[in-house]
Amino acid sequence: MKSSRFIQTGFAFLILSSFHTLLTANEDPPYKEIPVGMILDMGSRVGKVINRFVIKGISDFYTANPHYRTRIVLDTRDTKGKRLLALSAALDLLENNKVQAIIGPHSTTEARFLEILEEKANLPILSLSTSPFTNQNPNFLQIAQDETTQFKGIAALVESLYLNNIILICEDNENGREMATYIISSFRKHNKYVTYTSLISTSVNHTHILEEFHKFQYMQTKVFVVHGSPSISSRLFSMAKEVGMMSEGYTWIVTSKTTNILKFMDSKAIESMQGAVGLKPYFPKASKFHGLKHFMGLKEVDYNGIWAYDAVYALAMAVERLQIEKHVTKLTLLDHILRTKFHGLGGEFKFMNERTLLRPIEVINVIGKGDKRVGFWMVNGEFVKKMGKTNSSTNNGLEHIVFPGGDTAILNHRRLQVNGKKMRILVPVFGGFKNILQMVVDPKTNLSNVSGFCGEVFNVAFNVLNHKVDIEFVPYLFEEGRTFNDLIDKVYYKEFDAAVGDITITSNRSRYVDFTLPYSDMGVGTLVRNADKSIWIFLSPLNADLWFTSAGFFLFLGFVIWFIEHRTNEEFQGSTTQQIGTTLWFAFSTLVYAHREKLESNLSRFVVTVWVFVVLVLTSSYTATLSSLLTVQQIALKGGSVQFQGISPVKAAVYNNVKLNEDVLVELHSADDYAKALRNGRVGAIIDEILYIKSVLALYSRHEFSLVATSSTTNGFGFVFQRGSTLAKDMSTQIAKLREDGTLKALEDKWLERQSSIMSNDFPAVSPNILNLYGLRGLFLISGVSMAFVLFVSMVYLAREKCQGRSKMEMLRRVSKICPTPSTCTR
Repeated sequence: MKSSRFIQTGFAFLILSSFHTLLTANEDPPYKEIPVGMILDMGSRVGKVINRFVIKGISDFYTANPHYRTRIVLDTRDTKGKRLLALSAALDLLENNKVQAIIGPHSTTEARFLEILEEKANLPILSLSTSPFTNQNPNFLQIAQDETTQFKGIAALVESLYLNNIILICEDNENGREMATYIISSFRKHNKYVTYTSLISTSVNHTHILEEFHKFQYMQTKVFVVHGSPSISSRLFSMAKEVGMMSEGYTWIVTSKTTNILKFMDSKAIESMQGAVGLKPYFPKASKFHGLKHFMGLKEVDYNGIWAYDAVYALAMAVERLQIEKHVTKLTLLDHILRTKFHGLGGEFKFMNERTLLRPIEVINVIGKGDKRVGFWMVNGEFVKKMGKTNSSTNNGLEHIVFPGGDTAILNHRRLQVNGKKMRILVPVFGGFKNILQMVVDPKTNLSNVSGFCGEVFNVAFNVLNHKVDIEFVPYLFEEGRTFNDLIDKVYYKEFDAAVGDITITSNRSRYVDFTLPYSDMGVGTLVRNADKSIWIFLSPLNADLWFTSAGFFLFLGFVIWFIEHRTNEEFQGSTTQQIGTTLWFAFSTLVYAHREKLESNLSRFVVTVWVFVVLVLTSSYTATLSSLLTVQQIALKGGSVQFQGISPVKAAVYNNVKLNEDVLVELHSADDYAKALRNGRVGAIIDEILYIKSVLALYSRHEFSLVATSSTTNGFGFVFQRGSTLAKDMSTQIAKLREDGTLKALEDKWLERQSSIMSNDFPAVSPNILNLYGLRGLFLISGVSMAFVLFVSMVYLAREKCQGRSKMEMLRRVSKICPTPSTCTR
């Protein structure tokens, strides 16, 4: 009985369950499906990785959030590496499948094609391409970090290691050529320049690569930056090792295009890259890393997979929020994606300006069977050893870097490139200006050293660097025919490590050696002997023709005024002597506007008004010129001689700019020669570097010589180092600091104190000019014409009055003949 009841109860339960199943089978699923397109090159390694991580990301997300009302449904399209297929797939997904978003592509060329869908595709496109985009399409979101960010880090690394003369190697395709321009631009911002760019195709043969490397060896450049695919990089480093360019002294830097998948490369490729330095995006390793590696059977989680995994997480979160808030707000799916923030597989995930947040760049060193992290480049431009300790001084810089051949360097310490343990420095000892440079012997150590302004600047700057290296100063004595260019050649051919002295920086010399920043004034100055204090100096401002012309016009003015006024104005009447005196007094008193005689004629007033204006200009110009002449002597290079130091490049610089005749040039060699030549009148002026002029002014009386003019035709003095030497940059930095803190000025005052007269601190290039008639001919022309015109009008009036007087006399005569007596006329 009990068993029959149990059977009936079970049968009833089965009927009810079947009935419930039939009812629920026709209902909608408990979530809404959101179609999302994915466009990838499924034949590429990156495309396969992204596809796996996107699928895994969707599965993980909804496993963790089973209660969500939405589900992403993927519709994947294979581009087969063709950009037209990518565009075609995008249009098909938009028109036929009505997708709400698109993930991909990862190829640069395919991503660029989808950028043009601004009007057609009003939906978010989550690009996994690392190339920069134009931001023309607001729906185009860049998930992967822009690879140009690392180029700034590479430029900073090159600058910090004091490397120069860089060769850039890129893949010969559209992306490689474009990235080459970005890399070169980043270097320029750090004053580093790429001397040669090599574009190598993936299909190039072994012979062509070998020819390129022979070209590199001929250029004698040892710094290389490689931006290419792993296949290109493997072939390049294999060839570099074969020809001996992975030895000591070489520096190789690779970009994330290679370092991102370094762990996937074979052991032979890793072995050939020993000592290379690379940069790649940094992702803090979360617990999910290990689970994904195990689940997917990977050696290392690929960075493309991390970006794809976090991208689909962000999209799923935004889709859910859109579904919940669609009746509350008017926000679009794009708006929700841009507002998404979470801690994903790759760390903090959020958008800024349609791009994901910039991440630190990891700096690695290829050592042994893989890579070793040596630090990070932060987005603020700093290098740090460890994350999270950016404020610690001990954390600045990078760890030890092992370069090819075993050469090591620490970023926060400078590598000093010298020949052996002792640094040999050449010093030009030409003996002309001892307060500028001279060799001295230390009585305690019996070693040579340098003194004078140049020598002390070098010692102060070099001692601050605290390089533990011995220095040997070698004198370069003056001999007939020797020049500073010979000294430059000795540094260029590496006979010496550097040269210290009064060496002018020129563009031609900079092609062979590295100069520091100039530590002296730039340009040349003109030295003259001050004028003698003559009792007739007051006559100097005006030329003789102007003196005579002015005097003539004063007399002519007096005559014109007398001619107009003496007939009617009592002040101009009297005896002949009185009239002459009054006339001369009036004319010359206009010079100081002291004339007191009252003028009755308008013609006279007109003439005097014009003349007073002429006198105003004349006296003002006279006063200004006389003031200048009382300060310094007028320099007249025409017909005189000009001095240039015999071994200096100043002669060529000034000769080209001033256009002097060759026959006026005289060569001198010392401060004593300068003074003697000016004293005996052998030369009229001395043109040389300002530092030499200051040296003369410091040795002789300030009443005797003056610096009257300067011209920026030279670049000043600098210290010389071999090309690529790190010391050139170090010393330049110290010279800049010495100039900023006033030390350089103090040293100049110590050795070159300005005891002689100098026009001003800026030495304005102004020279007084003697006034002559030609320069003021316009004023005298106006005044002369006005006087002549007034004189002519006055003469016409006088002639007219005489004619009228004669007519009246004739009428009186006729009347007198008709009426001889009044009584006759009355009758």
